[in-house]
Amino acid sequence: MSSEKPEVKAEVKKKKVAWGISGAGDKIDEFVSVMKDINKEYADKVEIQVFESKAAETVLKYYGLEAAIKQSFPKVTVEVNANSPFLAAWMQMRKFEFLLIAPGSSNTVAKISLGIGDTMLTNAASMSLKAFVPVYIVPVDFEAKTVYTKLPNGKDMKLRIRKEDAENVRKLERMDDVHVFSEPRMIRDVFKEWFGEA
Repeated sequence: MSSEKPEVKAEVKKKKVAWGISGAGDKIDEFVSVMKDINKEYADKVEIQVFESKAAETVLKYYGLEAAIKQSFPKVTVEVNANSPFLAAWMQMRKFEFLLIAPGSSNTVAKISLGIGDTMLTNAASMSLKAFVPVYIVPVDFEAKTVYTKLPNGKDMKLRIRKEDAENVRKLERMDDVHVFSEPRMIRDVFKEWFGEA
């Protein structure tokens, strides 16, 4: 009988990422799809925790995506106020590698660009940047133009992205430690940069 003990593999501690969802409906199904894929691909390396704004909870229900989020991500929290859940403090304490806000609504983008932190996500962005923690944002109103967005019933809605909203995105691009992307698929590059190939 062998006296050797079986080798026990040390459990690798996963890195954590905070995914903030604001109340924008444009491309929301694509954002959810991309994040579900990334979550599967990086499951052994990264734990993605979801933080929904109050408006995001409404939008996800409207688009029939709330169940998909809860099924794919074990930790989903909905905003109560700017400090509850206390995402801002967790970002400052570096409990997460970075803050991802995707999609970023025009309201959220405007507030962050002006340094206003009166919601869970804008407060978390402000505190992240004060603590040198990167913030990645995918705004839905990236540049001034006319776009068509898909409604839950499958119909297209014509929308104008105002120059004022696009200018707020340009302000974000000039901020230290803020990284702005135009498309949901570009989020994958952030994960590759931080955690390598899946």
